Amino acid sequence: MSCLFCRIASGEVAAHVVYSDERFLAFLDHRPLFPGHALLIPRAHVDTLFDAPADLLGPLAAATQRVSVAVRDATEADGIFNAINNVVSQSVPHLHVHVVPRRRGDGLFARDFVWRRRPYAGDEEAEATRASIRAAIDELRRG
Repeated sequence: MSCLFCRIASGEVAAHVVYSDERFLAFLDHRPLFPGHALLIPRAHVDTLFDAPADLLGPLAAATQRVSVAVRDATEADGIFNAINNVVSQSVPHLHVHVVPRRRGDGLFARDFVWRRRPYAGDEEAEATRASIRAAIDELRRG
């Protein structure tokens, strides 16, 4: 078993576990953005959200909510930032949800994440993008 998160889920590699049930495990990130930053993983190996079976998604959302509320309450945070990286910026190829405690004015996005907004050149570009995404969704529904 070469996947680090699978090895953590099996107990082969130690981690600071904050949540565990039959399908999911959450543990503290070893390089947290803030204290309490946890990673929630499915125990069964899934590379990305793209690969996740449909029957995993509802329980994943419920577990994300459960861990997010617990991290918020335990760290006395104002809120929580949840994120899933899929391939790009995904340091471990095993689906995981970042659960990051946030406080107003914590500077997270100013310091570490810069969401540079890039407006569409105009309505034509926005419409072409919308049509392309809609076509992909229609194809997925047919497939």
